[in-house]
Amino acid sequence: MAVDTERIPARRPRLGSRVAVLGERDFRWFFVGYATSLFGSSMAPVAVAFAVLGAGGGGSEVGWVMAARIVPVVLVLPAGGVIADRLGSRGVMLAADVLRGVVQAVFAAVLASGRAPVWTMVALVAVWGLGEGVFLPALGALVPGLVRDRERLADANTLLGLARSVATVAGPATAGVVTAVYGPAAVLAADAVTYGIGALALARLRLRLRAQEPSDGEGSVLADLREGWSEFRSRPWLWITTLHMGLFNLLVWAPFLVLGPLTAQRHLGGARGWGLVMGLYGAGAVLGGLLMLGRRPGRPLAVATVATLGWALPSAALAAGLPLVPVAGAALLAGVGAAVCDTLYSSTMQSWVPAEVLARISAFGSLGAFVLGPAGLAAAGPLADRVGAAAVLGFGAAWQLAAGVLVSAVPAVSRRRWESRP
Repeated sequence: MAVDTERIPARRPRLGSRVAVLGERDFRWFFVGYATSLFGSSMAPVAVAFAVLGAGGGGSEVGWVMAARIVPVVLVLPAGGVIADRLGSRGVMLAADVLRGVVQAVFAAVLASGRAPVWTMVALVAVWGLGEGVFLPALGALVPGLVRDRERLADANTLLGLARSVATVAGPATAGVVTAVYGPAAVLAADAVTYGIGALALARLRLRLRAQEPSDGEGSVLADLREGWSEFRSRPWLWITTLHMGLFNLLVWAPFLVLGPLTAQRHLGGARGWGLVMGLYGAGAVLGGLLMLGRRPGRPLAVATVATLGWALPSAALAAGLPLVPVAGAALLAGVGAAVCDTLYSSTMQSWVPAEVLARISAFGSLGAFVLGPAGLAAAGPLADRVGAAAVLGFGAAWQLAAGVLVSAVPAVSRRRWESRP
């Protein structure tokens, strides 16, 4: 399928114009605060895992604690979208940052006291997850209100994606060093501080768009959810791409995360090899973000869907038994595709969805994309024991290629242009 990649404007923008969105006061403040809190958040899982192990727990206990963070996020997302649409994104996100900062400060204090049973960690991490479940849909609705020039919305999402990619690479590496020298409590205390910085940045915003004003709150929460769901399913391009992402997380990404380390342990040099693979995936995401700055494809959903084909490459390389260098190279290309996809999907949703329901639709989109992930994580190991890791990974790669081609052929996806808003 031919993809129209005509850009608006046609001339290739200079680097200064690509980051011109940082000249907008509200976006600049938010970007600094969000990037700082992201760095702290990316450090925390490493510290939590070693805190559990240091308390005498094993792999099962680490799994329980990690699940205690994910499950509340999934459960709270729809309600978080309603709350953000009713009360306004900025206030909801500020409250979520304060809540998560307090949780991490308490967590650090508990660890520093030397009395941190696993059940306490589960409870604290669950509250942390609640805060994330409220924050995420509000984030999707806030960004358009930070950018006065709508032509710069894609650049804003690209820069936020770059911040996530850099944090994914730098955060865990920093956390490993700090945990080894000072212990996990120090990492969680630092995370609490970064949430405080994020909250301070949100408090300084002066949003200009009426879209960010709180709603009147009339009607029931259930009615708001029904309205959001109706808006979500009325847009084929939206639910089709969400279904695509959900099945990707179930069939491709979850097996890759579970079986990739196992394959690396056997054939790619163990943890060092796997660290290289994931590090290059993050580096690819950074590179992809840089490439997307200042670029606005004429058919964004088509380009984003083609970019998802790159996710098949690492799983295929592992399934084929390729050595470390090709596997790492495949992960690099997948990271580039991930950044392109994330930027364009976020920008199209924010451009084409009415502001008054944007948080709810963002919540349904996130829920659909991630709800099957835990099932994939749980099933990958037992399934690999039956049919082999290569078969599971190979199936995932084949699925991703087939699904990408199929979704690219859907007119609601392939023909949608920036100008043809639903």
